[in-house]
Amino acid sequence: MLEFGQKQPETPAADLISDVTEATFMTEVIDASRDVPVIVDFWAPWCGPCKTLGPALEAAVTAARGKVRMAKVNVDENQMIAAQLRIQSIPTVYAFWQGKPVDGFQGAIAGSEIKSFVDKLSALVGDGGLSEAIAAAEQMLAEGAAVDAAETFAAILGEEQENAPAYGGLVRSHLALGNLDQAEGLLKAAPAAIARSVEVEAARAQLDLARQAATAGPVADLQREVAARPDDHQLRFDLALALHAEGRVEEAVDTLLDLFRRDREWKDGAAKAQLFTIFEALKPTDPIALKGRRKLSSMIFS
Repeated sequence: MLEFGQKQPETPAADLISDVTEATFMTEVIDASRDVPVIVDFWAPWCGPCKTLGPALEAAVTAARGKVRMAKVNVDENQMIAAQLRIQSIPTVYAFWQGKPVDGFQGAIAGSEIKSFVDKLSALVGDGGLSEAIAAAEQMLAEGAAVDAAETFAAILGEEQENAPAYGGLVRSHLALGNLDQAEGLLKAAPAAIARSVEVEAARAQLDLARQAATAGPVADLQREVAARPDDHQLRFDLALALHAEGRVEEAVDTLLDLFRRDREWKDGAAKAQLFTIFEALKPTDPIALKGRRKLSSMIFS
């Protein structure tokens, strides 16, 4: 299984946030920012907006799980620092990285903006090799080493529970191993933050297709029946399922497009729904998906 370095102990939330004075500013902000970005919140007890912004910042920093730290500076008690950094109003927030201020804002901002601010700073230190680990696991899966891929994806999730590419990859690994029930269980248990991500939705679509494949009929027989009864939409739909089950994805898409052209409202738009399932299961840049989406859009808007 892929080794991506010794895992660092997770920093307790209480150690991520500290009150900083003029005596400790150099150590806890400037020096500490050599390792991780440090967000400095300049506040005062009498400042109303500070009472809203401070806790929201603390929550976002805690959620980042050690990728950023936070220092709180009471400007009434540390006027020299405030003067040196030209703090003219509060709340003011600065972010330090590699010993220098790299970002900041003034006033209370929305929760979504706070998250974006923290996420951008978190990205400065990279992801500890997780991207490389995901790429390696995907390669394993593509080469048929589904067990190794599953182990690697699981190890990545052990470090970052809400990593959508790794979660989707773990589900797809179980699908490749034929563990459909385990894959379904994982999808049902997906963390809310990533349950509707592109990667998890793609895995969900692949599970739907795998369930359909279990009951798909022989392609040759269905082709003969469709030739004999070309107006039987159910036969044509079943043929598309069978083609996809055999890995003949482009032929399946073409068959469904033909069915949509013949009767787009058949069974409440079953052909279009099946096409979307196939497209979602493919990578967004897959040529079959791109071509199929263009053809379907052309039919819809013609």
